[in-house]
Amino acid sequence: MLQKYIRIPLIARIIIAIIIGVFVGVVAPSWTWIDVLGQLFIGALKAIAPLLVFMVIMSSISGYQKGAHNHFKTVIVLYLGATFLSAVAAVIASYLFPIKLALSKATTANSADAPKDLGSIMNDLITNIVSNPVSAVMKGDYLTILFWSVLIGIALQMASQTTKSVIQDLSGIIGKVASWIIQCAPFGIIGLIHQALVETGTDGVMRYGQLVLLLVGTMIFVYLVVYTFLVWVLTRQNPFPLAWWTLKVSGIPAFFTRSSAVNIPINLDACKSLGLNEKSYSVSIPLGGSANSGGAAITISIMTLAATHTLGMEFSIPLALILCFLTAIASTGVSGIAGGSLLLIPMACSLFGISNDIAMQVVGIGFVIGVIQDSVETAVNSASDLLFTATAEYSDLRKAGQPVNIKAAVARANQAN
Repeated sequence: MLQKYIRIPLIARIIIAIIIGVFVGVVAPSWTWIDVLGQLFIGALKAIAPLLVFMVIMSSISGYQKGAHNHFKTVIVLYLGATFLSAVAAVIASYLFPIKLALSKATTANSADAPKDLGSIMNDLITNIVSNPVSAVMKGDYLTILFWSVLIGIALQMASQTTKSVIQDLSGIIGKVASWIIQCAPFGIIGLIHQALVETGTDGVMRYGQLVLLLVGTMIFVYLVVYTFLVWVLTRQNPFPLAWWTLKVSGIPAFFTRSSAVNIPINLDACKSLGLNEKSYSVSIPLGGSANSGGAAITISIMTLAATHTLGMEFSIPLALILCFLTAIASTGVSGIAGGSLLLIPMACSLFGISNDIAMQVVGIGFVIGVIQDSVETAVNSASDLLFTATAEYSDLRKAGQPVNIKAAVARANQAN
């Protein structure tokens, strides 16, 4: 029975789960016990993700060999550049399609939990990054996890091969457990959809339909136009076979898990199917799960500028560029946390002198539409981790006179899956 279940493609199981969740949510809204499936699924994801990131990065760094061919420099440039360009695209979209919010009806959040300016953001990063690593794993503090896993991984390079093998085995075990949880995604999705329909109904999301369309439309544009343009510039090949494939194998699962960190095993397997350099992707994929934040930059920028439009404020081009830099810096590190970008909105709003009370109303709207916004944002972040990792390697090979046929590589990956 279990083997038959696993043989069905995960995407097909997810689609079936969506249909069942919608049907049960409409026909039997009183069956609240179904919501437990969603709560268990999300709880398991939150529990395993920090440990997974810690072990995978530590294991990857410990196995790094000096002089080995890798593509870190190109990957990092792509991650940072794409995040900034995403913020620029969001600002342009907000200018072309201004959205006004019903702030007086929005649900407010706890303003004490949100950063208020870039100075406090940087101060928190510097002080919290050296926090207790055990506590960071327990709380899901991904920047702290990233910091300590890199340091410990570097130290482990001087350890014996036996010790490295043990760490790698433990990392593989944690990754296997995470993959088991992902296999249970269809059951969790049924519970999550039922709960969303019962608590907010279809009107709860449709009420802010224009904002959802602008967010989702911008993210789709960025991925299929901006990101593919970057791929073409670096590889000089048709980027769409790779772009569509990364969305299929990485973006769709990430849409439902809503965590780039949890999606790491899927991206690692996808890199293996593409035949990429393991010494490179074993580090760049986990790093992207915490640092590649184009989707988050879009969310922060559009939500902030929606607040300015609502208040009748005008923003200049220099101020818009500052916002792009601000969101690009601040959004780094939140892509591994479901809904993590929303609490950075008050920080961006402070750039325009918008009070924290109003900003937190915008955050409240973000939580209302989060079932769509956060899912699409995570899909963009996770799929682009895979897209840019592959692009960096293909670009470096092209410069070295060893070009790779992207279309053929994707075809081989499809056969491997």
